[in-house]
Amino acid sequence: MQRRRILSFDDLRDQFGIPYTRRHLLNLELAKKFPARVPIGENRVGWIESEVQNWIERKVAEARR
Repeated sequence: MQRRRILSFDDLRDQFGIPYTRRHLLNLELAKKFPARVPIGENRVGWIESEVQNWIERKVAEARR
């Protein structure tokens, strides 16, 4: 079984360089343009690391076309 890591909002910014605000991320998610958040507790969400990495790879590929 593949081990999954859940990223916090700070992880998105600090480790992956995603500079978006929480509101902008939500707007992208609602438009299906960013991986959906995962509820991990009361008033706490995260994102699946592999899904975020795939999103980054797609954005890089789009930029190189």
